[in-house]
Amino acid sequence: MEKTFSNKSIRVEIKAGFNRSHIHMGNRQIRFEALVQVHGNDLYRFACWLCRDRSRAEDLVQETFLRAWRGLDHLREEKAAKGWLFIILRREHARGYDRYTPPHEDIDPDEFTDDAASSVDVLHLRHALAQLPEDYREPLLLQVLGGFSGEEIATIMNITSATVMTRLFRARQRMRVALSVPETMLPTHKVKP
Repeated sequence: MEKTFSNKSIRVEIKAGFNRSHIHMGNRQIRFEALVQVHGNDLYRFACWLCRDRSRAEDLVQETFLRAWRGLDHLREEKAAKGWLFIILRREHARGYDRYTPPHEDIDPDEFTDDAASSVDVLHLRHALAQLPEDYREPLLLQVLGGFSGEEIATIMNITSATVMTRLFRARQRMRVALSVPETMLPTHKVKP
């Protein structure tokens, strides 16, 4: 059995009998390409939510992978790679605000003329997420988009697990109110402490 992953200019082949332990310090390029392939889309999706600008998100992911390349020798366990990359991405995003303030444009929801109900729902959801305070939005997005547990979110954000659980609870409450959906209609995400 052979799997081939392709991401624009990166191509990684995994052959039958391949073991993750084969990606070790001696084969840095293949190890890095595997990280890009496996985690690139998740990082990009999270970066889009953080900065709300696709071109800025692409730059942010590029900077993240550049820093990851430089520090790849410090990554000891492959299991920790996803969290490590998200930490790098968050720090790069914060550094971006030290360098410049991105332009902000308010978008009037009335400008969109698409009558499809799903488009309106998506717009309504995005607007509700944008209205959440950053302290509530970020853990919610890490949980929903990144699939992280409460403990992993605490590590990434450098806060306690209890704080994460509180912020997630409050974020879900605010989303319910903003979306005007009864509590029984919203899916509940069980967070592993």
